[in-house]
Amino acid sequence: MKRVKNLVIGGIQTKVFNLILFTVILLTAAYMAVAVYHNNMLVKLSVESNRKQSESIQKTTDTVMNSVIDQSMSERTQLSAYVADDLFRSLKNRVEVMGNYAGKLFANPSAYPRVTPAAPDPAKNGKVTAQLISADGIDMTAPDLADRIGLAGNMADLMEALFGTSAETNSCFVALPDGVFIVTDDRTASKFDEKGTMISYDPRTRPWYKQAVKEKGLIFTDVETDAFTGDIGIVCAMPIYVDGKLAAVVGSDLFLTSMKEAVQASEENGSFVCVINQYGHVVFSPKAEGEFKVIPSSEAKDLRTSGNKDLASMIQDAMKKTTDLRLITLDEGPCYMIGAPVETVGWALISLCTKEAADKPAAMLQDGQKKIQTDIAAVYQKKTGYSRMTTIVLLLIVMAVVLAGALILAGRIVTPLNIITRRISELGGRNLEFVMEDTYRTGDEIEELAQSFASLSHKTVEYLEQIKRVTAEKQRISTELSLATDIQAAMLPHIFPAFPERPEFDIYASMDSASEVGGDSYDYFLIDEDHLCMVIADVSGKGVPAALFMMASKIILQNSAMLVNSPEEVLTRTNEALCTNNEAQMFVTVWLGILDLKTGRLSAANAGHEYPALRYPDQEFELYKDKHGFVIGGMEGLRYTEYEMTLTPGTTIFVYTDGLPEATNKNNELFGTERVMAALNEEPDASPQKVLLNIKNAVNQFVEGAEQFDDLTMLCLEYKGHDVHKD
Repeated sequence: MKRVKNLVIGGIQTKVFNLILFTVILLTAAYMAVAVYHNNMLVKLSVESNRKQSESIQKTTDTVMNSVIDQSMSERTQLSAYVADDLFRSLKNRVEVMGNYAGKLFANPSAYPRVTPAAPDPAKNGKVTAQLISADGIDMTAPDLADRIGLAGNMADLMEALFGTSAETNSCFVALPDGVFIVTDDRTASKFDEKGTMISYDPRTRPWYKQAVKEKGLIFTDVETDAFTGDIGIVCAMPIYVDGKLAAVVGSDLFLTSMKEAVQASEENGSFVCVINQYGHVVFSPKAEGEFKVIPSSEAKDLRTSGNKDLASMIQDAMKKTTDLRLITLDEGPCYMIGAPVETVGWALISLCTKEAADKPAAMLQDGQKKIQTDIAAVYQKKTGYSRMTTIVLLLIVMAVVLAGALILAGRIVTPLNIITRRISELGGRNLEFVMEDTYRTGDEIEELAQSFASLSHKTVEYLEQIKRVTAEKQRISTELSLATDIQAAMLPHIFPAFPERPEFDIYASMDSASEVGGDSYDYFLIDEDHLCMVIADVSGKGVPAALFMMASKIILQNSAMLVNSPEEVLTRTNEALCTNNEAQMFVTVWLGILDLKTGRLSAANAGHEYPALRYPDQEFELYKDKHGFVIGGMEGLRYTEYEMTLTPGTTIFVYTDGLPEATNKNNELFGTERVMAALNEEPDASPQKVLLNIKNAVNQFVEGAEQFDDLTMLCLEYKGHDVHKD
């Protein structure tokens, strides 16, 4: 590159000019040589080109339309099947929850109170209530039947809670083999006829009862009409056996009116959706004729065995997996079909579109293309003569303009680049920011380049300032979390021995948080000279929100325990206090015991917490499976049941949070309750402090350094007896 005064030879400006000059000359020569040849060839090729283009368009259109139909129908079918399956899966989960609870209820009747639901009350229509109904001739006052009705009534709270989990839920119920039926819904008025007389109802005659008893497992019925409302729905039921004898049948049902209406409204432009049940019968369809007409189940044919083998194969495959797009000939003609399974109930959802409707856009596109080609050919012949002369004149004008513009453009490119280079070389020290100038505002890549440099340098300066702020903020947060950890630790009893002046007992507790601040808590304190209160709790969630909720729970529990000497009343008061304005919807599991230090009588209550472990003198630790109430803060209006036991001198009780059995090693294996009991019984007669140390060592050895995901909290008490005062 050489400079001669203000002219740079060999620089960007010269290169741009030479490139444009060479390009213009080359293009002009090439165009003049090819133009004549192309003009003659285009006329000859026009007819052949139009023919091949039409064939290509037809083929491409068919391929694209098939792809569009496949993708559109597949996505719609899978989404609809998934939504339907989610509804039935939720129904199944509700029944399994009811079945698990009913199994425990009937297997251990002595552990539960007797709660007898009221008969349906029309005044409560619209309110979710549990209602007691029976078949004609049933004497519900008979002692044995009344006792079992009262036992089954314990399910009322659970059924009312499960009823609200889905807007489509019709009811939740439990039926006894004696013809007694406890149903939870918000339609008490439907249990009475037009004269106001309560309707007799025998659950033993219903299809869901017979099917559940026959199959001895969880079942889904066919679509049936509700006995009270007349609406269509499906029932999921599950029998409960105790010692091989039928104790009850629990279940829940869903209204399928919305599904039926959606399917009936799906027919549009030759396409529609239908639903096939597990027996191959059409249960929902907008068609009044043909293979997909809805027919009563007693008359319906199984489409899986249809004489149309392609249709039968399609239905069979759709019940197992999402099918590919298939063209199947039906009574109304060829149709594209795609199916997807509704796995929970064994149904299938089928989407159909007639081939005539699918091919219509392609035919319209082909006709339009032919007309366009004809018009273009006519215009081309007319304009060809004018374009030749016009092109020659324009080429000469363009050549002159382009060459002149090349000199100006090259100069405008070089000048801003030189200034940018000089400004960048001057950056350094405290001057780190490249600033935009009017010289760079060229409206092209040069302006973008300069803007990028300016933005980059500005962001660099901001980034340095941000690093300073983030560093300071991080230090502040770290300090506050450390302070929160100290405050939380200070609020828990942490001085041992806890009551050195009280030889009647020895107590020890510990908490290891999974984060800076934890959601577990333990507490023990003397209510008076003769009563010791022990509490262990676990709040939902982790971190600061869980810790704040737990601190509030701890204060309320302690205050309530000082006012009333009853675990049942303490948990009830605490639940009412925490349910008030619980917008975060957090809850806490609690085990609370009050020990009479003179007699050794322990009264306790359990709100959804882990079972305690108990060891009597000269024996090993065993789980004490007490009755669980619902969690604290989960639902208003609950009452908790307390139980009692007598601790003889030398008896040890051990309570803990779920962070102990759910401790996980590197292989994602849980520590488990069996390992907890094994660790306790390695040295069953150890002191409470040694018991907790043995457990902690066993957990550390099991997890092998794996990250702790939950708080680990334990409390152990050894009752030594009131007579030790005489020593």
